[in-house]
Amino acid sequence: MNRQPLLYILVSAACFGISPPIAKILVANIPPMVLAGLLYIGAFLGLSLYTLGRKAWSVAPAAQRSGLRRKDLPWLAAAVLFGGIIAPISLMYGLSRTSGFATSLLLNLEGVSTALIAVLIFRENAGKRLWWALVCMTAAGVFLAWDPAQGSFSLAGPLLICLSMLCWGIDNNVTRHISARDPIQIALLKGLVSGAASLSLAWLLGIGIPWSGRTALAVLLGALSYGVSLVFFIKALAWLGSFRTGLFFSLAPFIGALASLALLQEWIGWVMFPAAGLMIAGLWLMMAESHEHLHAHTAATHTHQHRHDDLHHEHAHDEAPAKAHNHCHIHSEGNHSHAHWPDIHHRHGHEP
Repeated sequence: MNRQPLLYILVSAACFGISPPIAKILVANIPPMVLAGLLYIGAFLGLSLYTLGRKAWSVAPAAQRSGLRRKDLPWLAAAVLFGGIIAPISLMYGLSRTSGFATSLLLNLEGVSTALIAVLIFRENAGKRLWWALVCMTAAGVFLAWDPAQGSFSLAGPLLICLSMLCWGIDNNVTRHISARDPIQIALLKGLVSGAASLSLAWLLGIGIPWSGRTALAVLLGALSYGVSLVFFIKALAWLGSFRTGLFFSLAPFIGALASLALLQEWIGWVMFPAAGLMIAGLWLMMAESHEHLHAHTAATHTHQHRHDDLHHEHAHDEAPAKAHNHCHIHSEGNHSHAHWPDIHHRHGHEP
């Protein structure tokens, strides 16, 4: 099995994981809706500078992925609505009512919602290990809603965060359908439209944008945690599928929790230990998964970035191709058995 997608999702998780504690600091001076918009505007500006710099220095990737097409626009629109507007606004408002540490660990629920939507609606396959992983992470979320000092559940903040995780779960699943397209183009469009929409909504509601050093920090944070992270997340989606990408992304909360302890000196009490233990158990169950069986490939013609060192791209070329390249190619019908992810070549059905 190709392990490179795991590197993609690790980079994505690390970039996004640091955002909750820093956003917790920023939301004290920047209204939540404005902060949500600035983060996505930062993603757009950061990737725009990268694109312009790459062109100025005549640097190009080994193989440029195919750009978006008209049939992809409904999927992109859904990703922008749920993942670019509703999710970040809900997260920022929830963050203003919840500690950065608890918020970081509650981000694990994004994997839960992504997985459930992937299996129940989009029919991705999930074995017993992955379902047990979901049980562990859901139980961890319950612990994090408990306030030991008050002996009660504090639901307002966690519910808003859960809403944002649900919306990002929807976003992850619809983005999977366009994940073979150019991830930078997707992230640029999503950042521009989402950021402009949130800032416009704030302006209509009479919420002002404070201009200070923290505003610039919010834009910089967006470039890393919502720009770079999104590009690598989309690259992982193409090869891991929504279910596994969402669950492997559960590394982000642990990175965020450590950052919260370092930056905010937050401590939520004894509930951290069972919550963290359950999340570690869930992560171990996901990492230990192995999926191999006899499966059939139907004949297909499509365009995406690929190499010739796997079982699915043995077509001929007039000239020797680069290690990674992009063109329209044909897959012949066939049957074989090997370990695989639910990538763009393995979205087949399974026996109950």
